[in-house]
Amino acid sequence: MENMTMKQTNIETSKIGLGTWAIGGFQWGGTDEQEAERTIHAAFDKGIRLLDTAPGYGLGKAEKLIGKALQTSSLDRSEVILSSKTGLNWNEKDGVFRDSSKSFIHKDIERTLHHLQTDYIDVYHIHWPDTLTPFYETAEALNYLYKEGKIRAIGLSNFTTEQMDIFREAAPIHAIQVPHNLFERNSENELLPYAEEKELTAFLYSSLARGLLSGKMTKESRFPEGDIRRDTDPKFQSPRFEQYLRAVKELDELAQDRFQKNVLELALRWNLQQPGSTLSLWGARHPDQLAPLDDLWDFSIDDETMRDIDEILMRTVKSPIGVEFMAPPNKQQL
Repeated sequence: MENMTMKQTNIETSKIGLGTWAIGGFQWGGTDEQEAERTIHAAFDKGIRLLDTAPGYGLGKAEKLIGKALQTSSLDRSEVILSSKTGLNWNEKDGVFRDSSKSFIHKDIERTLHHLQTDYIDVYHIHWPDTLTPFYETAEALNYLYKEGKIRAIGLSNFTTEQMDIFREAAPIHAIQVPHNLFERNSENELLPYAEEKELTAFLYSSLARGLLSGKMTKESRFPEGDIRRDTDPKFQSPRFEQYLRAVKELDELAQDRFQKNVLELALRWNLQQPGSTLSLWGARHPDQLAPLDDLWDFSIDDETMRDIDEILMRTVKSPIGVEFMAPPNKQQL
């Protein structure tokens, strides 16, 4: 496992983090709690020391599962980097919606600390920008928690560069979270250059594009009721699904021909080689899904192969799409 130190901090972490959205079960067709706990322990065994979660992942379930796994792990709390989020509220009537008000943040962190069974969070992000709450109010709330020692670093997830500039007037930013994988690369235009310029650590989420880059899907693949890929994610709907599957097939052939690897290993290695201070978040629900970690460290992607990857993507994916579909509503939209 490769490790790194987050810029502007003394936080040392593995370059791969375990993403726990799927473990939470919400929008993933449920979860097996015992299997989830085994997966977290397997991640530790592979050298992963960063766990990325959020209250919205299973409406608290993912955080609770992490807290339980930490209590049964041989690792000391100081050896694990916990990354969680705030800014998403929910109720039975409206479901999940954005809320980055100061009052909600102070309530939300106490719930997260209780779920994780800890007294501090290493990196605390605003999950999605709440444009109905003044950014300075949100920034002041996080800056208070930072100075109090309840959080060690401040992160922003899914923010624009303009929104981050406003936020920075009232609080420091240490990290950003952006969707970034072979199929979702809009962050290359502004967000990743911004992170490099401002010396921020970039958490790259959806490294496998919700399983598309696993190489295990076919046009016959079906997803359970409640799974975001069944009805919501446009990548998994025809005709885009077939385009992405063609890209996966050609990328897999390229990986085997050049490196004797598969498309999953190629996709993760590609993410790890992105410029700047970046780390890759990789979701898994079963311990065996972490097996490819053993085969990431004995090869690197050369410049010619990088260009060939881009050519495959431009030729096969005719109508690429980002992650706009995942954005939860704000109160006004409700």
